[in-house]
Amino acid sequence: MSKESLLLQPIQVGNLTLKNRIMFPPLTTGYEEFDGSIGPRSLHFYERLAKGGVAYIAIGDVTPVNTASPTPKLCDDSQIPSFRKLADALHQYDCKLALQVFHPEYDVPGVGRKIVASLGAAKAAEAAKAQGNMEMFAAKMEESGRLRKEAFAMVHHGTQHFVNEATQEQLDEVLAAMAACAKRAVKAGVDAIEVHGDRLVGSLCSVVLNKRNDQYGGCFENRVRFALEVVKTLKEAAPELVIEYKLPVITKNPDGTLRGKGGLVEEEVLKFAPMLEAAGVDMIQVAQANHTGNMGDTIPPMGAVPYNWTLPVAEKVKKLVSIPVATVGRVVTVEAGEEILKNGQADIVGYGRSLLCDEDIANKIERDEPIRTCLNCNKGCVDAISSRKYVSCVLNAENGNEETVFIKPGNGKKNIAVVGAGIAGLEAARVAALRGYNVTVYDTAKEMGGQINLAAVPPRKSEILRAVEYYKMILPTLNVEIKLGTECTVADMNAADAVIVAVGAHNVMLPIPGADRENVVSAWDVLEGKVHVSGDCAVIGGGLVGTETAEYLLEKGCKVSVIEMMDKIASGESNTILPLIMADFAKGEAKQYVNTKVNSIAADGKAIQATDTASNEEITISCDYVVMAVGSKKNNFDVTGVNVPVYYAGDCSGERTADISSAIRSAYHTANKI
Repeated sequence: MSKESLLLQPIQVGNLTLKNRIMFPPLTTGYEEFDGSIGPRSLHFYERLAKGGVAYIAIGDVTPVNTASPTPKLCDDSQIPSFRKLADALHQYDCKLALQVFHPEYDVPGVGRKIVASLGAAKAAEAAKAQGNMEMFAAKMEESGRLRKEAFAMVHHGTQHFVNEATQEQLDEVLAAMAACAKRAVKAGVDAIEVHGDRLVGSLCSVVLNKRNDQYGGCFENRVRFALEVVKTLKEAAPELVIEYKLPVITKNPDGTLRGKGGLVEEEVLKFAPMLEAAGVDMIQVAQANHTGNMGDTIPPMGAVPYNWTLPVAEKVKKLVSIPVATVGRVVTVEAGEEILKNGQADIVGYGRSLLCDEDIANKIERDEPIRTCLNCNKGCVDAISSRKYVSCVLNAENGNEETVFIKPGNGKKNIAVVGAGIAGLEAARVAALRGYNVTVYDTAKEMGGQINLAAVPPRKSEILRAVEYYKMILPTLNVEIKLGTECTVADMNAADAVIVAVGAHNVMLPIPGADRENVVSAWDVLEGKVHVSGDCAVIGGGLVGTETAEYLLEKGCKVSVIEMMDKIASGESNTILPLIMADFAKGEAKQYVNTKVNSIAADGKAIQATDTASNEEITISCDYVVMAVGSKKNNFDVTGVNVPVYYAGDCSGERTADISSAIRSAYHTANKI
């Protein structure tokens, strides 16, 4: 592709000219300061996106009120300078800044008063303690704890009922707060406000959640009334700002059940879109509705839903309005975005997770360079959002640390030998090459990718191969020589200036009586196709490898039992993927044995003797095959006779083997310090 790419063509949105059609949609990052202002971590993260060529960035979940939630806030004039600094930074790259303004689905002032009172009681308790009045100290601490519990109870109650209990006065307060936020946004140099059509606004719109019987409930016109009042309020408060509306769609699952609760069903979306344009909205973003309790419903993992899954509704909306329409939702590749624009299905493409993976999508399109493509694994991004941690991508070692973590120029001319063409070795080769070094990668295997090739075998996991495909494209452009089916000799290593060893790990077999039977095999060998199993299969180990191997075996028609020492299966799995695994287990009638310690395998290999550690009872699990998935251990590599510096990356670099995120970061930092 090149400058002629449709994604790189400018577009007019209200009074703004976007330099291209690439948008970073609102994602909760966790990078903001405690008070909700934009600190260095946020600033450099978004600035890096702008530097990469993004035309339009929407900051997710900006509250116009002071909530206890760890989200961006623009509810006080003291926060204006930090947003001004961000706007100025983005404008240097001709990138426009939008704030996604939302209001939580609970009585924020009421909760705030409880929290303030709780803090006041705790302060009074400390004062009483200092005076030696322990009776007063105990009473005030009890009061503080009670008030805090009441505050959390109000939040929990509100998320379920505030939509139906909010008074006119409370809704008017929300509108006033949004108006004040918009005025602050103008002072901060912000370009646009995106109305978050989910959360409180979407709850009021929703035929699922809204059970009111006043002017805001019942018929469609009543349910969208508040949303239109929000638009009107923002336009009156800040007429110079572009108004975008995130229009959430309650879609349908394959079984006909509704996916999402806040927002509108498709038929009502198509009625509402023209009303938004008539109300003065400058742009509509069609997205999946939320409020399900599972982030995977809104940001689905690989294999869960089709690519571009909300696009059909966006396409219908576009035919009904004359303002630009943006689409988001598993638009993974540049090619997909090009096709959408070519077909006239949308005007702007939101690349959320994809831009976490590669911030330089726009610039790379123009330069016709390979793009690192998102896996939709949800491991670093959605899981982090759900856990209130910093958002990141497993394939990008720089997310959230852009100010200090970047590829540094090399120290002169050096030849680097990388031993191992798994994900860690490939990333180390990329970074070393970008530093200006000459890099040669060696691997005795016939193909690149290492364990990634195994990880791609279970159901829904084939998309993970995109990680390897990227290196296949990028490394030749960096003049990295790749020698597959080739051992790296001592002479090869000594001919280099430094060696990076990334030889990975191997599957561990549990050292118990009977483990040497012919029908006892490793999960890795099963996934690699080295061995074939059938009938009743007992998988020892309910971690990520064990559960995914079990899914694979179920798909092959086996009957499966999963045996795990801990009290939970797949405890480290993404909470957006775990429901899919459990659904497969239920469909295949997989048996789960948790809190179960395996003691031995019968002499004929047809049964496992184990102990239920919760009840201390002995149990026997019958099987035709035993599949070991109890972990992995790093591969050792002999460097005897090597007289140049040797570094280690990935699984073989520490006592504990690495996941893909750790492997990437280990390799990145190792190659960046040579």
